[in-house]
Amino acid sequence: MQAGGGSTPGSFRARIASDDWKWLVDQGATRVYGAGEALFRHGEPADHVLLLVEGWVKITIVSPSGYEAILAIRGSGDVLGEVAVLDGRERSANVWTFGETKAVLLTADRFVAALHERPSIAVALIVHVADRLRRADNRRLEQAAHSATERLAAFLLRLAGQHGAPAPDGVEIAVQLSQQEMAGAIGASREAVARGLRTLRDRGVVITRRRKLVVTSPATLSAMASSVPFDAEEPC
Repeated sequence: MQAGGGSTPGSFRARIASDDWKWLVDQGATRVYGAGEALFRHGEPADHVLLLVEGWVKITIVSPSGYEAILAIRGSGDVLGEVAVLDGRERSANVWTFGETKAVLLTADRFVAALHERPSIAVALIVHVADRLRRADNRRLEQAAHSATERLAAFLLRLAGQHGAPAPDGVEIAVQLSQQEMAGAIGASREAVARGLRTLRDRGVVITRRRKLVVTSPATLSAMASSVPFDAEEPC
């Protein structure tokens, strides 16, 4: 199995040596998934992890009322399902593909054995998980202290930093998100996101098309999110 292309900023692959990533990938088997496919479901037993080689996924949890919160968006180079494998508990969230996705599946036993065989990978994984916890704390503060439009601006900057591609009129965000998905990602209602996007369009900061979004003025977007502490390249 080839190690695949590059990694997104802040991914697990970005934290380890390239030969460690290739060695880890070689321990598993390649799987290809279609758009909108569930990789993990909340409550399932954890018997494997996935190394994301190509594509994007969303990590979600659904409330009893049916509200879907997007906990994170992950791209190539990330590891999925490792926490449940390590603590032996059930899956704590759902993982869905956005489009066609390629991943490498490692059984739980093989993944744990790999961490023992190469301690450098285990240490990097600890740092990676700790960083996710720190960022989760920061997101809770964001939701309590900042308006929906400010949070939306910060979220779009993160998307542009992690999943953006140059376009003639700015930076096009490759991940196709609906307004409802954006709402679930920033802890707001779909109506609040619609109002925020309208404000950004009116100010010439973004151009929206059907499930496509182009950031035309990152500097203005950054100014609108200036009160929100964030790194534009940190994972969403």
